[in-house]
Amino acid sequence: MLLVGTSAAVSATIADYPVLGGPALRYALAAAILLAVVRHRRSPRAGLTPRDFLFLLAPAATGLAGFNIFLVEATRHAGPAMIGTVVGALPIVLALVGPLTERRRPAARTVGAGAVVTLGAAVAAGLGGGSPHGVLLSLGALVGEVAFSLLALPLLPLLGPLRVAAYPAALAAGILLEGTDSLRLPTLSEAAAFGYLGVLVTATAFFLWYDALRRLGAARAGLFAGLVPVGALVTTVALGLGEEGLADVVGALLVAAGVVIGLRQPAPGDVTGRAGHPVRRVPRA
Repeated sequence: MLLVGTSAAVSATIADYPVLGGPALRYALAAAILLAVVRHRRSPRAGLTPRDFLFLLAPAATGLAGFNIFLVEATRHAGPAMIGTVVGALPIVLALVGPLTERRRPAARTVGAGAVVTLGAAVAAGLGGGSPHGVLLSLGALVGEVAFSLLALPLLPLLGPLRVAAYPAALAAGILLEGTDSLRLPTLSEAAAFGYLGVLVTATAFFLWYDALRRLGAARAGLFAGLVPVGALVTTVALGLGEEGLADVVGALLVAAGVVIGLRQPAPGDVTGRAGHPVRRVPRA
């Protein structure tokens, strides 16, 4: 998730590239890498039902295509650190939404931690480098990130993290690609940014995230999403995109504190395959 946090600042360097063509290139590169790994491992074929295909299409449309459209547009109206801080609320959102999907009440500690995270996002958005429009776009990216995690959970036992990362990436590339008008030859700096986003932030980070979801469950794995604002801050400074203000730093620290408070307790029952989803044998992929 530290790698995901860096994507806000790196995406700011390709803001002039066609808004749909850029993510399409990124996802196509990531899908090619992941599918090559699947083929190299000679993993057994997995039969997909129409329901499985819909579960693959859903995160592709919302958590990948939708997320990146919101992310790129947000960089035009807000600083990378503020965007990373808002998206950094992901672990608390997962901890709150997870119990509701299982018809359980969220723990009081989680609710309190959510208040701390909300305060941190408000500090960064209201006093830091962001406008109300940028806040709304960042919230849209957050919703996409939540969908990216929760909609894939039923497929992890069947397909494994490699395929669950690869198939939606390929579908998202097709969704975003609107013909040759949405593409142009990238500059050297844009090509470097696309390479970084495709290889590390997409292919590598997506596989690691889905593997963590499979092993730890949504709430425990969500703890590491607290690294998103940290990655955004570090990358912003490293790329010389601006000096972050005190409000940005305080907001990021509040989000991190909320994550620690909310996810310290065990998350009983938060294991992939529970909550009404049957566990199916996972192929070695």
